[in-house]
Amino acid sequence: MGKIFGVLFCILISNLVSSYAQQNCNSYAFSRNTIYTTCVSLPVLNSHLHWNYHSSNSTVDLAFRHAGSDTSQWVAWALNINGQGMVGAQALVAVTGSNGSVQAYTSSVTGYQTGLQPSQLSFDVPSITAERVRGDVLIYATLVLPSGGTRFNQVWQVGPVNNGAPGIHGLGADNRNSLGSVDFISGETGAGGSIGGSRQRRRNTHGVLNAVSWGVLMPMGAMAARYLKVFSVANPAWFYIHAATQTSAYIVGVAGWATGLKLGSDSAGITHQSHRNIGIILFSFATLQVFALLLRPKPDNKYRFYWNIYHHSLGYSIIILSIINVYEGLDILDPEKKWKNAYTGILIALGVITVILEALTWFIVLKRKKEDKVTHAGANGHA
Repeated sequence: MGKIFGVLFCILISNLVSSYAQQNCNSYAFSRNTIYTTCVSLPVLNSHLHWNYHSSNSTVDLAFRHAGSDTSQWVAWALNINGQGMVGAQALVAVTGSNGSVQAYTSSVTGYQTGLQPSQLSFDVPSITAERVRGDVLIYATLVLPSGGTRFNQVWQVGPVNNGAPGIHGLGADNRNSLGSVDFISGETGAGGSIGGSRQRRRNTHGVLNAVSWGVLMPMGAMAARYLKVFSVANPAWFYIHAATQTSAYIVGVAGWATGLKLGSDSAGITHQSHRNIGIILFSFATLQVFALLLRPKPDNKYRFYWNIYHHSLGYSIIILSIINVYEGLDILDPEKKWKNAYTGILIALGVITVILEALTWFIVLKRKKEDKVTHAGANGHA
């Protein structure tokens, strides 16, 4: 019974929040005293869309409102007639200067490296203006809807202004999810499209694969090699455990590398330089380690000493770079805070286990040396 009341309470709260947002949207008082018959509060980036649809000539008078806008910031709202997402978007742009003045214009987005330069759209925009009121930036425009259609994919975005020109917008979760659909007759809006969702799934897959391979399995494999071989009963099992763990990490890492390459090819113009460079170094180092395993000299070989230095140095470098790059990836993905906390918790747990095993290893090694000295001294005395 308690669970049922809890569910009903959550539904009630959700409805109240939704109703409040819609009421706030509809009750907004425009400085021009314009009345819009339809209004929707968009799900992210604190944005709202107001409009009047005129069926007689297939035009829409609309106002896009971004609440709580900073100075030196640009905002944009767009229709994507033939696709979803940023590329192909036909945008209405407002750029706020440091002095608070607002410039409005249209921009056709042809690629990810766009600077949102002024350009004509694929449909007519007879009028476009913008203003800043009480911290909100508003774009007013009249659109002649293409082909008499009423339902389109929409995109909206916010970014910084650098030296008077629009700069690259953020890549946080809200920025990535600022797309959907809008129907100017029914007033219905939809969530992000399949392209954005598919890409987000690939990003998540890429992140999980690499976090598991480089960020968890690699350190565990190194721990197996260092701490299991001190136990006589674990010889040579420690080597096979170490090799199997590192090989599994490499295979999973290759899958993560492949998804990263696919993401890069699908996102031309978007480059996370540090994450990309560290990933290339990691993959190269790990591949060298695989070849090193095949070229491993026997314990009594004169080159074994140098091979050990090479193998250990490369291995610890991979672990350090792996951890750094997992955090780089988490910053890019910008998931819920619990995921970064979970990975941090795993590292702390591995660190605690490492300290305990390191102390135990030294205890065992020193004890054996002491016993060997006693045995050796006894043997000399007996002789």
